[in-house]
Parts: sequence; structure tokens; C-alpha cells
Amino acid sequence: MNKAYPNTRPARAAIYARYSTDLQSAASIPDQVRLCRRLCEERGWTVVEVFADEAMSGASHLRPDFQRMQQAAMAGQFDVLVAESLDRLSRDQEHIAGLHKRMRFLGVDIVTKAEGAITEMHIGLGGTMSALFLRQLAEKTHRGLEGRIKAGKSAGGISYGYRLDRQLLPDGSYTTGDRVIAEALNLEGIPAPRGRHWSASTLHGNRERGTGILNNPLYAGVRVWNRLNYAKDPDTGKRVSRQNPEEIVERIDVPHLRIVDEALWEAARTRQGALKSTGTDVPIWDRRRPKYLFSGLMVCGCCGAGFSKVTKDSFGCSAARNKGAAVCTNMTVIKKDDIEGRVLHALEHHLMDDEAVRVFCEEYAAERNRLEKAADTFRATREAELRQVKRDHDKLVDALLEGIPAARVKSKMEALAARQAELEALLAASPAPSVVRFHPSMAGTYRKRIRE
Repeated sequence: MNKAYPNTRPARAAIYARYSTDLQSAASIPDQVRLCRRLCEERGWTVVEVFADEAMSGASHLRPDFQRMQQAAMAGQFDVLVAESLDRLSRDQEHIAGLHKRMRFLGVDIVTKAEGAITEMHIGLGGTMSALFLRQLAEKTHRGLEGRIKAGKSAGGISYGYRLDRQLLPDGSYTTGDRVIAEALNLEGIPAPRGRHWSASTLHGNRERGTGILNNPLYAGVRVWNRLNYAKDPDTGKRVSRQNPEEIVERIDVPHLRIVDEALWEAARTRQGALKSTGTDVPIWDRRRPKYLFSGLMVCGCCGAGFSKVTKDSFGCSAARNKGAAVCTNMTVIKKDDIEGRVLHALEHHLMDDEAVRVFCEEYAAERNRLEKAADTFRATREAELRQVKRDHDKLVDALLEGIPAARVKSKMEALAARQAELEALLAASPAPSVVRFHPSMAGTYRKRIRE
């Protein structure tokens, strides 16, 4: 239930607004904020902050302003979180339950225009209904796309078939490697399917997943749909693709879209099947090299592409090798042992400088103090409110002693007593303020970590 705020100051309110996709109107944000401001005016609350996420799905909690709002709540910057409806905050059962639990611990009410004060009942029912809405929306969208496929139409993806360019079609004797082909296309200024540069992977892709030009059955007059399904990783919020069972994959003949004959298509597939790593079942185009100390951390100084493994013990520009001179001409290589030796030597010697150690200790202490300050702000705000609650309670006791009928102040005293108990519980659960001091062994610990 929405509690009374016994403080003499109005409750501080933060507004959160969100809309889901680029297809929705950006005016949705100011419309939501206007409704929430009106609600705050009716309740006598002061709006201290507005948080808004545009074109962000409610199924993900990795929204910039949603995260900022939670940080502000932890810092004790507002007392009430206001939104148009519960699904504006989140459509995910886990996330909305976690938000409610976190806000309750911080002493922050959640109030929406549609549902009013949010309770456990709203979280349970609303979270379930939002999750069902997302599932049903996905199922209906999938059903609609399936209908288009059955009717011989496209179900989305990159546009196909506007122009037939025979220049890109090899004859039967064409045996040039995919990297050479990619470089030639880049030199001629022919854009890749997504409008960027060609690379070897644009051509060979992944055989099992059907990606890459050599694996696209549409070129052979067969439209394939429902090959993959997508699910969001609950930890990262990123979409992860998985292959569907072959029995539910739709294959529709569209001979009018064929641009290569069956014999050439089958010859290419047969050739791909022969390119396996010796002694393994791993295709040569899908092998993964092991990661090293600086894997993924190096970039080419000429074009900005990644510096990756090009030989057994050397790194080089991946764009220069996979996309050709039209993109980058940097063919310089550096030995793995050389780059690791240089960087580790610099870390061990230059970062051991007394000045570097001093800066580390100062920055460490400053960050710890910043975190402590945020916690102290939350505690100080609650302590001030607790003192005010006690003063208000004492005033009511004095009024009773002066002869005010108990019935007139009973509900107010009960609200004050409940808030006092809640504040005392919050303060008991939060750590007492501490002062960050330099530990005697901090510098030694720093040097040890650098050596490791």
C-alpha cells in the first residue's frame, strides 16, 4: 500500500517513462511524463528527476536511464517512483520483482497512473501478464510470418532480387580463393550485401547455419525460413541464436528467384563438404584458434581493424588479409612473444614507478570514498527522516495530553509508528559510515598484482 509521508517536506518523486521500438512515436515519452506529473501534483509530491529510455524493450533491464534511476534510488535521491503503468518499468517477471524488492528495501514506493500503489499482488499478476503478452506477441508474429512464407512471399530479412548482376557469377572453372574474390570485389567498389566491405566470411559463412553467399539456397531457387530461433540471455540481455530442428524448417521452391543452376550449386556444396580439418569434423572455415593474452585487444594502426592471429605465432591486420588492399595495405606482422614481452615489461617497470603507485593508492581511496559517500547519503537521509518522525510522534503525544480526542490522531500515530519501524529496519540493515584509509600493505599489493 502507498504509505503516508509524515515529513514536513513533500515526498520527492522520480518519474520513469519508456517506449519500446522505433516504430512507436517518440511523443510517447512526453505524454507519459505529463500524466505522471499530473499524478504527482494531485498527491502533493515534488518531481526531482525524470528518467526516460527511448526505443528500449521492457524485456531487458540493460536500459541506460533505468540503471540511472536505480542508482539514484540507492543514493536516496527520491521517495516515490512514478510511472504510467507497471509494464513501462519492465515486462520481465524476474526484473520487475527484483525492482520492487530493491525499492522496498530502499524505502521507495512505486506508484503508477494505471495501477496505483504497487504491491506484491501487482508484481505477481502484472509480471505474469506482461510475460504472457510478450510470448503471445512473439507467437502471433511468427504465425503471420509463416503465412507469408506459405503464400510464397518474403518474411523479412535483407531485400533480394532487385537486380541480377552476372558479373558476380563465376563460370564452372572458376577456382579462385574466397579471399582473392573478396579483395577483387572491394577493389572494384562493389558493395557487400550489407553495404560494407567484402570479406572471406561474407562468401563462405557458416555451412550449418546457412550463412554466406555460398550457403544461401535462395540463389538456387529455394527459400528457407524458420532455420533459427532467438532467445535473450537473462544475464547479458543479448539475443542468442539457436538452430531449429530440421523438421520445422520451411523450404519453399521459388524458381523465379534462381540465379545459379543446380549443377553449380551442388558442385559448390560438395567442395565445401570436402574442406574439413584433417582428423576432425570441423569445417576449415569454422575453426577457432585459442585465445592468447592480448586476443581481441589489438587494432591496426592504419585502418582500425582487429589485429588477429595470422600464423602460428604472429599477429597481423585481419582486414588487410581478409578484405584486401582496397580496405588496408598494412601487411606488417608482430610475433606473439615479442608483443607480450614488450607490454609486460612496460607494465612491470613503468608502473612500478613510485609516482604510479601513489596515483593508484589515491585513485583507489577516492573511488572507495565515492561509494561510501553514496551509502552515507542514503543513511543520512533516512536518519533525518527518522528524527522527524519521532518529533511528529512526540507532538501527537503532547496533543493527547492536552486533551485532543484519541480518535482524531489514532491513524496518524499508527502511520508514524509504522514508518518509524520501517526506517529503523532500513538503518539496521545498512552499514555504518566508514572512513577509507590507506592500508600499510596497499603499495606492496599493487606491485604484486602488476607482477602477476
